[in-house]
Amino acid sequence: MSSSYFTDLAQQYIDGRWRPGTGSWDIIDFNPYDGEKLASITIATVDEVDEAYRAAARAQREWAATNPYARRAVFEKALRIVEEREQEIAEVIVAELGGTRLKAGFELHLAKEFLRESVNLALRPEGKIIPSPGDTKENRLYIVPVGVVGVISPFNFPFLLSLKSVAPALALGNGVVLKPHQNTPIVGGSLVAKIFEDAGLPAGLLNVVITDIAEIGDAFLEHPVPKVISFTGSDKVGRHVATVCAAHFKRSILELGGNSALVVLDDADVDYAVDAAVFSRFVHQGQVCMAANRVLVDRAVEAEFTEKFVAKVKSLKVGDPSDPATVIGPVINSSQAESLSSVVSQALAEGATALVQGTTTDNLVEPTVLTGLPAESGILRQEIFGPVALLVPFDGEEEAVRIVNDTPYGLSGAVHTADVERGVSFAKRIDTGMFHVNDGTVHDEPLVAFGGEKSSGVGRLNGEATVEAFTTQKWISVQHGRSLFPF
Repeated sequence: MSSSYFTDLAQQYIDGRWRPGTGSWDIIDFNPYDGEKLASITIATVDEVDEAYRAAARAQREWAATNPYARRAVFEKALRIVEEREQEIAEVIVAELGGTRLKAGFELHLAKEFLRESVNLALRPEGKIIPSPGDTKENRLYIVPVGVVGVISPFNFPFLLSLKSVAPALALGNGVVLKPHQNTPIVGGSLVAKIFEDAGLPAGLLNVVITDIAEIGDAFLEHPVPKVISFTGSDKVGRHVATVCAAHFKRSILELGGNSALVVLDDADVDYAVDAAVFSRFVHQGQVCMAANRVLVDRAVEAEFTEKFVAKVKSLKVGDPSDPATVIGPVINSSQAESLSSVVSQALAEGATALVQGTTTDNLVEPTVLTGLPAESGILRQEIFGPVALLVPFDGEEEAVRIVNDTPYGLSGAVHTADVERGVSFAKRIDTGMFHVNDGTVHDEPLVAFGGEKSSGVGRLNGEATVEAFTTQKWISVQHGRSLFPF
């Protein structure tokens, strides 16, 4: 059934019409596990990016004026469609991303939660009447849509992370143009458009352009129509997005990379901490911005933790993501696989010890566990987007805090301890946007502000933060009497 998705949805979606791009070359969509060609999509050009934005701007005015209860019905139907097609969508996630069955279920669960919240978001914006120094003057503060939002989504959780910006932006009365990652054009792009088309979203409001910066340059960012760009991806690209947006007076919401740490204090439940650490590092092959790159362990429990952690990692099944027993599927492409091999080689050259050293076959990268890294190793401070875990021992909380903060990133993290308040006190000292006590590092919830500090991003999404991201404030004053003017 999933094959029809790759046949039918391998197109651009602009102004309510499915059509091929007019570029001179094609994006080839491959299955990262077996190399099967899934789809060939002729890319969108600068002209089609322009058409998409213009269509969104035309459709948005009427949409913004639509009763929010009527807008809400579209999201209720979109949720039902996802629920009805859940198995088919899971198959597409497995095929296009190399996501395991477990990962597909995890992504779909979160996607449905965010769609449910979008149903409520349509009714969320509330204006205010604000006092005025003038006796006969009334100040009204309206919360209004920004107009059109440009969304750029990544390859790791493309269905969720496209929906996470697209659905709220639409629910709040905006038009949207979505540019999915080239490696996930269906799951992160045209599939989202198809769901909303079938849910009755008016034509033109949501557009999907499947393209590449080699073709369009910065046209997606520089176009005069979008007022907000929501980008999820690497900090390197995020810096460029932020720079271009600032130069064009656009707001940018940047959800970038991470180098999260999971910290095991001396009083932790070791078995539970092992389970949390293995999941936090190896979920979706470690291709998660919140993944625990570093696992810090107090020397008091280092030996016990290390033995159990290594044993659990060695038990993880690597292979075909369509096999329900598989925990580690392929990374997204050969470039990523080669990069991970280089990271491990560099660490070993710097003196690290491999407690587990997996091999790489095509895009299948087996887990590696390294320890004994020199304190000055650059690998401890960078994001490793794959199944490579770094075990770092420490002596006491002060050293742990110093090590955790010794990175340019500040996205997520976790600490394990028998004393919850000790964990909260520890968390307060870490320079991150999110931190979890006695849990994993990988979490996202519709009502809680999601985002990072330092090189992990700017801005927040979810809950009230989403309303702020995709709306603006408009002051309208009413003079019920007469103003006195000095001349």
